[in-house]
Amino acid sequence: MKQTFAIIGLGRFGGSLLKKLASAHQDVLGIDCDEELVEDYMAFATHTAIADGQDEDALRALDIASFDHVIIAIGHNIQASILTTILVKDLGAKHIVAKAETTTHAKVLARIGADMIVHPEAEMGRRVAHQLMTPNILNYIDLTKDYSLAEIRITNTALANKSLSAIDFRNKYRLNVIAVRHSSDNIKITPQPDEVIHLDDVLSVIGKNRDVDAFDAENSD
Repeated sequence: MKQTFAIIGLGRFGGSLLKKLASAHQDVLGIDCDEELVEDYMAFATHTAIADGQDEDALRALDIASFDHVIIAIGHNIQASILTTILVKDLGAKHIVAKAETTTHAKVLARIGADMIVHPEAEMGRRVAHQLMTPNILNYIDLTKDYSLAEIRITNTALANKSLSAIDFRNKYRLNVIAVRHSSDNIKITPQPDEVIHLDDVLSVIGKNRDVDAFDAENSD
């Protein structure tokens, strides 16, 4: 489903997000007061604008309230981030996503009306730390405080050459396997219970964090 996104702030986070959304064929407006940054993303965005997120008239002229999602991706200028969020909220934005630099910043953003708060640096730090401590987990994404999605490489011979039903993932490990990538790069989405797992296959699983960790510990034995 195609949606519309306005991204205010085209630094590392905002620019990366813009490229990702554009590659998914979404309508994206990139906004920044830095003309050079805007020029850098003209080839990727559906539209771009040189504007200050703290300028209410500029936001109104861009019809910011018409977008399905408005992302406040302003970097280290916390004051600008807060003021921009207030203005976007007052102008009637439907769904506001705001980048937070600190825990206090996140609390303020939530109080003034941001619908979703992201901590990209902290989340990346947690992900890298998790991967360093658990090398069989190739990717780890927090879905909520208690649930995550993980890609885990199978290294335990006790789990190899068995079907998902024989391993009994759902009952024994309380995890849902949503994809299996075999070492041949053959990927099975929503695999059937009779799908056989081999060494070095990568399983995409969803479940509680403690269950993901428990399975990874057993897989690493």
